[in-house]
Amino acid sequence: MMREAARPPLERSLNKSQQRRDQFVQEHMRRIFLQIYRMVGNIDDAQDLTQEAFIKALQREDQLKDLDKAAHWLSRIASNTAIDFLRRHGKIPFCDLDDVPEPRSSPPYENPEEILLRSEQRAYLDHGLRLLSGRERAALLLRDVEGLPAEEVARQLNCSKATVRSHIANARIKFRRYIERRKP
Repeated sequence: MMREAARPPLERSLNKSQQRRDQFVQEHMRRIFLQIYRMVGNIDDAQDLTQEAFIKALQREDQLKDLDKAAHWLSRIASNTAIDFLRRHGKIPFCDLDDVPEPRSSPPYENPEEILLRSEQRAYLDHGLRLLSGRERAALLLRDVEGLPAEEVARQLNCSKATVRSHIANARIKFRRYIERRKP
């Protein structure tokens, strides 16, 4: 095996560049997959679209001017990729929260009652979120679940900040009404 110093400078540079790309993908893969999955609602489509989003990002990496904004830049590419997919297929999907992988911080053993309660809560949330339009759901998830600022949500959904606030307000009102109707 050739030592690093003995390799030509171009080859060393390419190896470091590939390592940076691999690290970038590993750091953001899970978050981007979950973001896309929440938008398209299908694991297979989300996997394909996640790969497509990373390919687009890596092909356009020279467009990224500020490395501190790489996560938001990638999120926007992912959102746009998912939105384009939804437009092409005429889908307004919703992901079933039961299919979302559990966080790794779950305890190894859980009480069956807790599992049942969590399943019922997910079904409850799932039904409530189905009442929202695709834009309302996307705005609400990006803002309240992903924690993105309204300006970033507006960029990702390709609309004004006022429209995002309107979508979020409408979504919260619909969700609140749903919860109030379902109270025992």
